[in-house]
Amino acid sequence: MSFGQNLQFLRKMRNRMTQEELAEKMNVSRQTVSKWELDAAYPEISKLAELCTLFSCTMDELVRHDMTLSSDAYSNLRTEWVEALRYIRYAVISQEPESDAIGHVQTWARRLGIAAPEIIGWDFPKASQEQINVFNMHGYAAALILPDGCTPVGPGAEVCCQPRQKYLAITIQEPHTASFTLIPGAYKMLDTYMKANGISHKQDPAVLDCFEKEYDRDGRHYMDVYIAIQ
Repeated sequence: MSFGQNLQFLRKMRNRMTQEELAEKMNVSRQTVSKWELDAAYPEISKLAELCTLFSCTMDELVRHDMTLSSDAYSNLRTEWVEALRYIRYAVISQEPESDAIGHVQTWARRLGIAAPEIIGWDFPKASQEQINVFNMHGYAAALILPDGCTPVGPGAEVCCQPRQKYLAITIQEPHTASFTLIPGAYKMLDTYMKANGISHKQDPAVLDCFEKEYDRDGRHYMDVYIAIQ
């Protein structure tokens, strides 16, 4: 991956900054920025340092890494308000924690008579190093969003509540065609966007700091990835 492609990606991630706007910030001409992005010329070390400061990245990331994550699987990076939630959750540590947790929550939905359940999930980082390294086990939590008027009772049915919260989100098309690449890549893209635009990740015990939601539409499978922001 080239420096020029990384620079173009970061510029567009910064609220679609134009070449003219970047040139003004860097005190160079628009033609100079264009040459940088075409890899026809390279900035001097002091300008590289300024670019890293502007986009909150390291010089190694800017020059050597692939920051673009340009897969066609990603779309619709946006800010979205998620309305207040009521949900019940189930966390598990196993070799297939996603399917185990989601399966358990789907059973809850059937028992509650919810015909079209809305389910979200997130990594559950409680697995020990022995579980991860020796037994190839990981943690995952799934939650069933409760419709209005639905109040489950019984063991393991504690209702959690979350107020209205703003999230940065991105959509992945067919995420499981390469889940170990596409899903972490989505989180990386959101993190890059946040750094480029000075957006802070909100970490508050009252809200889910991140989660994923899968669904089908027009014969295709999608996943929306959310990160809570200030």
